[in-house]
Amino acid sequence: MGRAKISIIGAGNVGATAAHWAAAKELGDITLVDIIEGRPQGIALDLAQAGPVEDFDCLVKGSNGYDETKGSDLVIITAGLPRKPGMSRDDLLKANFDIMKGVTEEVVKRSPDAILIIVANPLDAMAYTALKVSKFPKQRVVGMAGILDTARFRTFLGWEANLSVEEIQAMVLGGHGDTMVPIVSATTVSGIPITEFIARDRLEEIVQRTRMGGGEIVKTLGTSAYYAPAAAAVQMAEAILKDKRRVLPCAAYLEGEYGFSGIYLGVPIILGANGIEKVLEIPLSGEEKAALAKSAAAVEELIGLLPL
Repeated sequence: MGRAKISIIGAGNVGATAAHWAAAKELGDITLVDIIEGRPQGIALDLAQAGPVEDFDCLVKGSNGYDETKGSDLVIITAGLPRKPGMSRDDLLKANFDIMKGVTEEVVKRSPDAILIIVANPLDAMAYTALKVSKFPKQRVVGMAGILDTARFRTFLGWEANLSVEEIQAMVLGGHGDTMVPIVSATTVSGIPITEFIARDRLEEIVQRTRMGGGEIVKTLGTSAYYAPAAAAVQMAEAILKDKRRVLPCAAYLEGEYGFSGIYLGVPIILGANGIEKVLEIPLSGEEKAALAKSAAAVEELIGLLPL
């Protein structure tokens, strides 16, 4: 059995960092694609030369076209305009729709059996675009958001409780935006309810900081986050390529689950070799259900604006 073939479309900060994480984990051979001449080739060369130092062995190449992506097992699409200060994720909708449509058409032409991981914003609407344009089964188009949002939540909880983030299990569901829903009822420290460690009013402040986590980085850094988003996308890639059947919060196309249909929404899924193996419906409190409905309505509104 040969190595897996991974293509990453968009060699900006997120794409380049995803290539780094994927190469370090030796997930497969990697092709980076970008429209800027020389950029993907230069990044690929630099990354390949880290292999002898960091002891990873995979081919990394860069291209300005899509022919190099032919026969990919997995494609991570990060291409799109990043958020600038003062810009909402929704402002990006029209510009990134055109980019996502074009990229998806080129990718599926050459890799009809690939699984697509969508990272571009606004995330849920871009995953929906990729599904409709690719005409792939819904299992093979999955959006990266919940893992990132959950990682932010776990980070803030770990800091607050003065405990290792590795001990904190949590899940953030809903659309990737200001309406996301951290599920406090499912948040534990090695199985112990988080409320044993952090007071409820403080938890509410942490939930709010999580919702604004992306904006906080845009404000301080001047551009979108990239280390954590790239790490999250690669965690998904690893679950798929190694058929790990991990339970992760990802954006999935819903057909009745949680009472929603025809939209992408962040929900817990089993992620394995076929992509989305199953959407898991977990018990939610009344408050959490209401928040999820509000988040779904925000996603529906965006999807309604797509020229599909």
